[in-house]
Order: sequence, then structure tokens, then C-alpha cells
Amino acid sequence: MDAEPILRAQGLKKYFPVTRGMIWTRVVGWVKAVDGISFSIQPGQTLAIVGESGCGKTTTAKLILRLEEPTSGEVFVDGKDVHALNGEALKEYRTIVQAVFQDPWSSLSPRMRVQEIVAEPLVVNRGVSAREVKGRVAEILNRVGLRPEQAKLYPHEFSGGQRQRIAVASALVSDPKLIILDEPVSALDVSIRAQIMNLLVDLQKQFGVSYLLIAHHLATTRYMAHEVAVMYLGKIVERAKTEELFKNPAHPYTSPVGLPLSSSLPVRHAPVRRGRAARERDRSQSHGRVSSLLSRVRASGTTARRSSRRSPLRRLGAVGRARSGRRDGSLASPPSAM
Repeated sequence: MDAEPILRAQGLKKYFPVTRGMIWTRVVGWVKAVDGISFSIQPGQTLAIVGESGCGKTTTAKLILRLEEPTSGEVFVDGKDVHALNGEALKEYRTIVQAVFQDPWSSLSPRMRVQEIVAEPLVVNRGVSAREVKGRVAEILNRVGLRPEQAKLYPHEFSGGQRQRIAVASALVSDPKLIILDEPVSALDVSIRAQIMNLLVDLQKQFGVSYLLIAHHLATTRYMAHEVAVMYLGKIVERAKTEELFKNPAHPYTSPVGLPLSSSLPVRHAPVRRGRAARERDRSQSHGRVSSLLSRVRASGTTARRSSRRSPLRRLGAVGRARSGRRDGSLASPPSAM
């Protein structure tokens, strides 16, 4: 029997109105950012939502985080309707659901020390003592690969990869059950991406946390996700296990003819044996293209030399020589005083 999913979205919709007019505005249409999607995430699993820009991935994450109100549909976290929570139940929801955003430069307050940034979910939602906060922050910084003494520093004193580690520590400090990862490595250098991806996978194994991964980078998706849902124009057009989706895409949008999830991955083609006549023909065609290119380069060089002979600078030099009365173009010496 399957366990109860930690997150379940059912018939989720979010429509944004298109209005016309400045003073008396009226609705002339709707942008269907999210159009009736349903999905779930099991404890300790990662579901990746992928798709082109503008397909509704980030809007879906905002609906789960209560940053947007849905037009219709429901979101359940740990069996509770997210958008019906208030009071202490809402505080508990804010504790068990956290987020790591795309840009570590803008998601961390430059006026707060690392100690305050990481401890904020504990201080706001659980009201723990200062001693407990200090110990918990030191423990979680060590878990994400930072030193406890770095808690006294400000975000600008860290590199991009270290800042994202701080964001991960802030998300993990309250022992959440679900973390929304909105493009967690796309703003980082390629050399740092693998470190953060490995960190997130290791932390998932240690804490048993579930991830909702919003991504368009296919290598990140394939490495981290257990399941992949493909979004297109606000709808989920395909969902499957990660390897199955990449090997055998079923929907035309995810096939090599549509969005090419499979064609975006490197594919090794078997070497093609060509006969001697074909190789000689290719060689002669390449030689012809190179000869044509050299001819164009020589022609352009000849044109440039011709134009330089008639350039304004040369004409200006001739005028200067005529005014000076000297052949070399230098200025004549002023007459000596009598």
C-alpha cells in the first residue's frame, strides 16, 4: 500500500485577467498560466516539473507556497488544504514547507548575518530559545559544508556556491517535509552546479525530505528527480519515471519532433563507413569551398586597398603638403625675425 503523499495538487488552476482601459478597466480575456493540473509527491521523493519558459512552472510553485491564490483547485500538504489554513496551522505549514530560490544574490538579505538568515524559520514559526538557535544553526551549517564560525559573516562575504549553501541551510533548519527548489543551480557556475546537486541529493537521503524541483536544465532533472512532469501551456502533458521519460517519451511535445527532451541529451551515433569514392568526393568539395573562401578574402583585400588609396586621410595629407609647400608634407618653418 502506498504511503500518503506529502503533497497533492488536484485540478489546480490559475488564470490572470487581461484588462483594457485606464480609468474604467474591463476584462477582455484570461491568461491561463496553470490550467487544471494534478500531481502528487511521495515522502522522500523528488518530482521535477520541466518545460519551456512561460509554461506555468513557477506559478505552480507560488500556488503551493501560498504566494498566489488559485482560481480553482486544491493543494494538500500533509493531508491539509493549504489555502484554508490560518493561525497556528498556518505557522506549522510555513515550518514544514520551505523554498530555495534561483538567485542566491537576491534571495538573501544583505543586512542580515548568516546566523539570522538561517535561524529565521525557527525564530518566526517556533519561538525557540537563543541557545537552541545557535546550536541548531551551527549543526546545519556543518551539514551543508560551511563552518559554524561563518555564521557571523554577511552574504556578500561568500561566493555564489556558498550563498546557495546558506539558502539550503535556511530551508533545512526547521526540519521541513517538503522543499520547493526553483531552479536551484541555474544561476551558478558549471563547476559549482555539481556540488550543489550532490549536496541536495545527500541531504534528501539524510533527512528524508521531499523535493518539488522546478527546472529546465535536463542534466539537473535527470540526476535529481525520481519522476518528471512535463508542462506545456499550463497543462501537464506527460508524467513518468525519469529514465522512462527520457528513453521513451510518449507525448509529441516531449518527442524529438516537439520539445526535444530526448534530443537535448548527447547521443552517440554508430560510425558510418564510407567508400573511397565518397571520401574523395567529400575531399574535393571541401577543397572547392576553401578555394572559394580564399578567393573572396583576396577580393575583399583588393577592394580595401583600392578604397584606402582614395581615403579622406590621404586627400587631407595632400592638401597639407600643398599648403606647406614641401614635398614631405611637414610644416614650413616660420620666417626668422629680422
